[in-house]
Amino acid sequence: MTRYFLGVDVGATKSHALIADDLGRALGFGVGGSGNPEGVGYEGLADVLRLITREALAAAGIAADEIAGAGFGIGGYDWPSQREPTLEAIRSLGLSAPVEIVNDAIIGLLAGATEGWGVAVVAGTSCNAWGWDRQRRVGRMTGFSWLGEGAGGGELVLKALQAIAHEWTWRGPPTRLTQAFARLVGARDAADLIEGLTVGRTHLDAAAAPLVFQVAAEGDAVAQELIRWAGRELGDLAVGVIRQLGFEELVFDVVMAGRFFDGSLVLADCMRETIHAVAPGAHLVRLTAPPVVGGVLLGVEQAGEDPFALREALIRSTQDMLGMREHR
Repeated sequence: MTRYFLGVDVGATKSHALIADDLGRALGFGVGGSGNPEGVGYEGLADVLRLITREALAAAGIAADEIAGAGFGIGGYDWPSQREPTLEAIRSLGLSAPVEIVNDAIIGLLAGATEGWGVAVVAGTSCNAWGWDRQRRVGRMTGFSWLGEGAGGGELVLKALQAIAHEWTWRGPPTRLTQAFARLVGARDAADLIEGLTVGRTHLDAAAAPLVFQVAAEGDAVAQELIRWAGRELGDLAVGVIRQLGFEELVFDVVMAGRFFDGSLVLADCMRETIHAVAPGAHLVRLTAPPVVGGVLLGVEQAGEDPFALREALIRSTQDMLGMREHR
């Protein structure tokens, strides 16, 4: 008898649900918007979960009570106090299967690490890092940039604007970031750009981060140093998790998840250098599979089966499914 598994990846901008069978065949996929309870609340989380799970179930042609195990990676799921309200949102799906909830960085780790343990560094709008050892002991960051863990798109843009302000006030070197950002927002010059930012006429966020990578690629020294800074910071997040879990002398995977890593090879080089100074056996791996694959693997484990027996087949079939969706 065929068994079915559900994986869910809930993020700050988009959420995915994936259903697969016990041969690793991806059968149904669902897409929705933000479900991070920090932004939409637990009722909003429940709404998104119902939307994406219904879509995946319909595509797979099965009912909720046919799911044998489910794994949920929830962005913003950071503390034990959040477990019960998160489970309450999941109960609205009507599942009878065992479920597990983890931070969304962990399902990225499961999807990207060949042995299912190591460290995952996620970088997009902001960043985070979590890890598991072989016994599932957890190492983690707080996940809050204001506590000194910021090196994602939003923080890179902020550092770029600070460099622009430093040039304008004669505290720092000239940078082509000034002209690039002024063009982006239609400002006449640095003064007009800074005025707009300070009086609220102009707003910039993580969506502008590719511009910093572009200016760096054109040879601007200030922008290049910002990319190196981001790489060192992301590496330092991984180092914290490595120390917590005692990985310094081990060989293990560090999974790099998120579009921010597409910006520059220099980013990964600086990250690798920072990590290898502490853990020379770390192997940096770019996550190419959708993180929701890790949710399915977690669901397989909840059902009492070996998730890594079907990992490669699941990755291939999910990529094939998503490729077909894009070409419709």
